[in-house]
Amino acid sequence: MLDAAFVMLCLVIVAALLFDYINGFHDTANAIATCVSTRAMSVKAAIFMAAGLNFAGAMISTKVASTIGKGIVDKDNITQMVVLAGVIGAIVWDLVTWYYGLPSSSSHAIIGGIMGSVFAHAGLGALKWAGLKKIILALLISPVLGTLVGFIFMLILYRVFRNYAPSGLNKNFRRLQIASAALMAFSHGTADAQKSMGVITMALLSYGAISSFTVPWEVMVACATAMALGTAAGGWRIIKTVGHDFVKLQPVHGFCVETASAGVILGASAFGMPTSTTHVITSTILGVGLSKRLTAVNWKVAQRILVAWVLTIPASALVAYLAYQVMSPLLGK
Repeated sequence: MLDAAFVMLCLVIVAALLFDYINGFHDTANAIATCVSTRAMSVKAAIFMAAGLNFAGAMISTKVASTIGKGIVDKDNITQMVVLAGVIGAIVWDLVTWYYGLPSSSSHAIIGGIMGSVFAHAGLGALKWAGLKKIILALLISPVLGTLVGFIFMLILYRVFRNYAPSGLNKNFRRLQIASAALMAFSHGTADAQKSMGVITMALLSYGAISSFTVPWEVMVACATAMALGTAAGGWRIIKTVGHDFVKLQPVHGFCVETASAGVILGASAFGMPTSTTHVITSTILGVGLSKRLTAVNWKVAQRILVAWVLTIPASALVAYLAYQVMSPLLGK
């Protein structure tokens, strides 16, 4: 007869890998929306490039995974049910926002989900507010940085290439944009696959399979693979919102967006700070659009994106709270 705790562990791992897969196709737009919208690459080629580089980026470091796994809740309050309900909250919110084509944050979703399930299990006192403050501060600052860096970088490019004909300039930047999209895809892997690594390692620690919070290499490979497969599945709904509807981009703008975004994300990942790649690249597109003129930004789309951003943590927390309340009597805490 199978051990009930082992069954719960398996459920958590499957749910976390499913979240990683959904994160992959939900956030495909982060890396490739701009190069697809400017026709620097075909959708198919861009998606498969992003999938491969997502995998490579996910294998580089586990600093963000450690921040997620150790910074939200004390280990004494980590149970398989807490982790499972938290992941379910994130999955549901990601699917809702994907359906409506909204580029919301999977990072916010998993953090909100874990917060909601921990609250259902042990109350607000079980949350590590010092760690959450660091995490949420990073998630709030990164979009501001993205907007500023995108705006300033675009002004610099305008200044440097002011005497070039737009047609020739965009032709050359279309080639450069492929390299910048590759860098963005790699940085996405360094940031987003780490969330599921942290979740699975939390579950393994709770089960007793590991004695300290160290991400096993098998977990790294599994999460990197799940995200790469999800990315390969594509996410056209959000690609359209980010790459077409928000701000009209030319190759020079796309190069600026991807390079600036990748710089912000890689810098944060190096310090173990969990950023939202969705928020960073969307805010960088906003900064580039503002460098052109205020009317270059579709403010109706911006309003929809902002609403999704604001709702993500409380909505995923609520779903996770309800999931815990429903499942705990059936499966045990």
